[in-house]
Amino acid sequence: MKSTAHIKGHPLHPIAIALPIGFFIGTLVFDLLALVNNSTDLAFVAYCSQIAGVVSALLAAVPGIIDYLYTVPPQSSAKQRATRHGLLNVLNVVIFLAAWLMKEDRVLPSFAIVLMEIAGIVILSVAGWMGGTLVYRNQIGVDIRYAGAGKWKELHIDGHQQRVQVATAGELQTNQMKLVHVDDRRIVIGRTEKGFVAFDDRCTHKGGSLAGGAMMCGTVQCPWHGSQFDTESGQVNAGPAKTGITIYRVSEDNGIVYLIL
Repeated sequence: MKSTAHIKGHPLHPIAIALPIGFFIGTLVFDLLALVNNSTDLAFVAYCSQIAGVVSALLAAVPGIIDYLYTVPPQSSAKQRATRHGLLNVLNVVIFLAAWLMKEDRVLPSFAIVLMEIAGIVILSVAGWMGGTLVYRNQIGVDIRYAGAGKWKELHIDGHQQRVQVATAGELQTNQMKLVHVDDRRIVIGRTEKGFVAFDDRCTHKGGSLAGGAMMCGTVQCPWHGSQFDTESGQVNAGPAKTGITIYRVSEDNGIVYLIL
């Protein structure tokens, strides 16, 4: 799914995390070198690196929170993983901030502080593993539409109408999809060889976004584990999903496509 916090399609959160990772690892390395070499200068470098890591981590969290709220599919395994990822990163920042507060700028760190930093790096590594899983397995922030499948389309609609305008007749090409947010629901509008279809965005297996998948010959495939659903009946064509998806009526009138709720 395309990241909400992006610049020209490039997600900001993966870019921003490089700084805190480097600063936090650098803090531990320079503190260890300070102890080995009995160097207050190296200890001061670690001291500065530590606060830089905390500040840059808080800045990196901003696009991460935006994507957590508006990109990660709700009620999905990715949402649970993203929650754990975020909480671990918060815990890591708290540990490094506490260790920094226990320091004096040019005083050698205590072994307790170094142990805290080691624990923080371990937590940071686990959180990073989860972040990588969110990107490479759950495809959060991965926009495959630029590979020739038509650009990602998304629409937010307010109100509680029964007949909602969601597209124009020529807006979508065959096998292209559009994600529509309406009445707290995520509904995919797609165009097959037979016409327009509408169905729930949520895969019934692990909650993956079907709008982020692929559609062909009237079948939509979840990008996470490959479950396939018929876009007209909603039934499962291929597992691992066991339950079909909800479908919705659509109509076309004078070149306007309407969703019937």
